[in-house]
Amino acid sequence: SDLRQILMTKSVENIQFLPFLTTDANNLSWLGYGCLKGDGTLITVNAIGAALQTLYILVYLYYSPAKRPVLLQVLLLLAVVVTGYGYFTILVDKGTRLMRLGLFCSVFTITMYLSPLADLAKVVRSKSTRCLSFPLTVTTFVASSGWTLYGLQLHDPYITVPNVPGIVTSLVRFWLFQRYRPVQDKPYSPLPA
Repeated sequence: SDLRQILMTKSVENIQFLPFLTTDANNLSWLGYGCLKGDGTLITVNAIGAALQTLYILVYLYYSPAKRPVLLQVLLLLAVVVTGYGYFTILVDKGTRLMRLGLFCSVFTITMYLSPLADLAKVVRSKSTRCLSFPLTVTTFVASSGWTLYGLQLHDPYITVPNVPGIVTSLVRFWLFQRYRPVQDKPYSPLPA
């Protein structure tokens, strides 16, 4: 829905960029983990996720009035991904590569799930959830719950453990949406003359 809003309004106002940037990096990292592990589910889901997140980033960049900071963040993401790829393929021996990449992906996933909470103080101070995306919160809750269950099924702590904070942070954001419901526009009546 955020992408639809950008396309309809031709504006990125009130839409956070950082969660989508970290999600793209997260998808790319898990894609590498899935390829190394030979897990078709991880490969398919994260390849599609990375493609969609990249599309979002391109649309966001196109409609952003301040292109330079957004472009710098994207370039930083690319540098991190390329550096990580080089590290895991060149410097890490094959025996520990899956474990180290799993740990890296876990840390990145936790970072991704915590990034929308950067505006928590702003929400509490303003008593408004305008800067939070409800569709992103729902999606995060569903995705992190699904991945937690999948990790439990595979007995893979690198999938299970980092998705639990996604559930917790989503529940916190749901509570914030409940606590600071948007005020409905009240019809104004003309003042008596």
